[in-house]
Amino acid sequence: MHIRDIFAQRRPTFSFEFFPPKTTEGADALLETIRELEAYKPDFVSVTYGAGGTTRELTHDLVVRIKQTTTLDPIPHLTCVCHSEADIAAILERYAAAGVSNILALGGDPPKNLTDYVRANDAFQHAADLVKFIRNFKGHPDSRGFGIGVAGFPEGHPATPNRLDEMDHLKAKVDAGADYICTQLFFDNHDFIDFRERCQLAGIKVPIIAGIMPITSASGMKRMAELAAGARYPAKLLKAIARCGNDESSVERVGIHYATQQCADLLDNDVDGFHFYTLNKSKATREIYAELGLKDSRSL
Repeated sequence: MHIRDIFAQRRPTFSFEFFPPKTTEGADALLETIRELEAYKPDFVSVTYGAGGTTRELTHDLVVRIKQTTTLDPIPHLTCVCHSEADIAAILERYAAAGVSNILALGGDPPKNLTDYVRANDAFQHAADLVKFIRNFKGHPDSRGFGIGVAGFPEGHPATPNRLDEMDHLKAKVDAGADYICTQLFFDNHDFIDFRERCQLAGIKVPIIAGIMPITSASGMKRMAELAAGARYPAKLLKAIARCGNDESSVERVGIHYATQQCADLLDNDVDGFHFYTLNKSKATREIYAELGLKDSRSL
């Protein structure tokens, strides 16, 4: 379903994110996660795309498998780095042929092994350029073309210290044709609400959905800070984690409880949607649903 139709039907939306496994064991585990979360009737799910397109085929195959074998509506990620216009056009043609309705357009990062990669050689220098190209793609059976999502950064974009410039870049993505914004993970709702208000001041009127990633281990918390380019952990959360000591099960309970409180507060503040970064596991998401009193994503 086109993302505009999804948001027109109801808000808040609920969605999950998966990444394409590289091993048979990982694939089997993900299929189990998908089976468990399918029962919660999310409005859509997204599938990540490796740096520089390193998971191009894995992402495509997972998206098509979800599309063909489940009731879920998959949204593939697509990035600028290491791609020509011909590359992107070919990917869009394959997704259109498979009946995929929406794309999440991102700037992306070069693969870690390409330390001297020159971004100037890329056809798309910024996510706004990729959005514009997707918006102008004529090969989709829906006359509106692909629905398009872009990323937002409540804590600030790591490559744009100037928050005024950051909002200009986000506005450029929306003006190029983006239909919604999905935020990077955050742990302080004040950051999200402030971000949403700054979007309103900038004239950005598309839906903004909140990216939620529950902490399930102390080591995972450290990895999150690295992957999210310095996620800010409120002192309240750090104190709660510290009280758990080395008890990982307690850390998981605290993380899930904290994320549940985040979601409850965001519901009270009329959030447009929730996007759960599942890390290909279902337990945390399922427990948040239970704590919120949701049977499925259409319970509200």
